[in-house]
Amino acid sequence: MLSLLLLVFLVELGAHLVNTIGAATINSLLWNLYLALPTQTSKQAAEQKKLQKEYLTIRRDLKATSSQDQFAKWAKLRRQHDKLLEQLEQMKSSHEATKANFDRTVNILRWLGTTGLKFLLPFWYAKQPMFWLPQGWFPYYVEWILSFPRAPVGSVSIASWQTACTGVVLLVSDTIAAILGLLLGAKIAQKQPAKATAEKGPIPISREARSKKDS
Repeated sequence: MLSLLLLVFLVELGAHLVNTIGAATINSLLWNLYLALPTQTSKQAAEQKKLQKEYLTIRRDLKATSSQDQFAKWAKLRRQHDKLLEQLEQMKSSHEATKANFDRTVNILRWLGTTGLKFLLPFWYAKQPMFWLPQGWFPYYVEWILSFPRAPVGSVSIASWQTACTGVVLLVSDTIAAILGLLLGAKIAQKQPAKATAEKGPIPISREARSKKDS
């Protein structure tokens, strides 16, 4: 069974990742993964791409056909063009409605798995100690604060553990971002002097050095 300590940490980590990556990016990624599965929606998406390709071909032929010199051919292409366009609009509306329902479901599940759990876990396990502090190591007021709101005094409550997990996740995230920023800045700084030297061209030789070379 998953430890409550680890569960709280994973919830905080997941919430931070969602906020960092962005809900729209996650929805788009999950939607593409969903379309890769053998579902009815993926079949409809494949049919829509095939129909769109056929529509573009008919449209190109229609533009290349003169309505005066080749009226019969132009009229046939026009009918095919209008029919395909109507089918594409219907499939597009159905596709957008399916994606909207998918995004709504993902948003609900994501909220329940992150924000919902962040509120539910402290409420449900408010009286359960996460772990006990060594006896006599901390003053009474520190033990009381760490056990707030309803855990036994001398223990660490789930609210305190949740706050600690949030701080650790933010600290590690900021550290990684700072390291990546420094590495990227150093890499850019190394490229700039080389580029500036290449733009200036070769360094001109002085007259004295040229005379010594000729002699």
